[in-house]
Amino acid sequence: MNSTAGGTEYCTVNDQMIPFTYLYYIIFLTGIIGSCVALWAFTRNQKNKKCLNIYLINLLTSDFILTLALPFKIAVDLGIAPWKLKIFHCQFSACLIYVNLYASIIFLAFVSTDRYLEITQSSKLFRIQHVGFAKMMSVVVWGLVLFIMVPNMAIPIKEIKEKPLVTCAEFKQELGLHWHTLTIFLCLAIFMNASAIILISNGLILRRLYKNRNSDDSRNVKQAMFNIGMVTLAYVICFVPYHAVRMPYTFAQTQVITDCALKRHLFIAKESTLLLSVLNLCIDPILYYYLSHSFRQKITEAFKPEKKASVKSTTITTL
Repeated sequence: MNSTAGGTEYCTVNDQMIPFTYLYYIIFLTGIIGSCVALWAFTRNQKNKKCLNIYLINLLTSDFILTLALPFKIAVDLGIAPWKLKIFHCQFSACLIYVNLYASIIFLAFVSTDRYLEITQSSKLFRIQHVGFAKMMSVVVWGLVLFIMVPNMAIPIKEIKEKPLVTCAEFKQELGLHWHTLTIFLCLAIFMNASAIILISNGLILRRLYKNRNSDDSRNVKQAMFNIGMVTLAYVICFVPYHAVRMPYTFAQTQVITDCALKRHLFIAKESTLLLSVLNLCIDPILYYYLSHSFRQKITEAFKPEKKASVKSTTITTL
């Protein structure tokens, strides 16, 4: 929709956000419940001495913080947020979504790598499965994503006239837009490298399991193959579409693309695919259940209290 203000043509792209807010609200409720259950299960277990559990706890942390940032986006997209809250969202909570989105992607890559090393029992790379290494890499990951994203929060914004509909790019000064563009390139690089690790690791695991499909434990092997296949498919569905449209939309934000109709289509495509990425919040608790023995045990104990003793004495193998 084109409008004119002070003789300057203005293209409104975010006037169709209300349908998205209802879906975000459902994701928020599902995500906060799943994150709280996972947080309860992990905090009840005081012996998280496995490398995998360190990565899963960090993945849970990023999911939980991302979930807490969603109400601000919902309020802004509904059009009920006051002007100062819109500024807060664009300068802080929107950036927080991306900080934790890319932290999640990196930790998913570490989880896939750890699963591959666990299954292959590779002695050459055994040292990187130490808990100390996992903790060190977790600090590096958080430091990396914060280094990339925090300048988007810290670079001063410009004052603009209050209006019902505003995009975050309108608040950015030239330096802010340049750093925003650089951020997109760096995040795409993170995504591509993490995706290669996830797809290769899961592919190698599937190949190894496929060779054992006719073994005595064929039922568990086939179940493991199905689980890994579904996790990989969910990753592709959640994250690939968003990154396919992210760069073209960035060109629209930086005025490389000026056609209003194309801008509107790119904005809707970006919001639709971002919704798919955030949907990963609802999928990760399933990942915790299948990959973490301690998490699965606590959930089993909680929902089957009458079999608590037998559950504790039973060894449940991880995926």
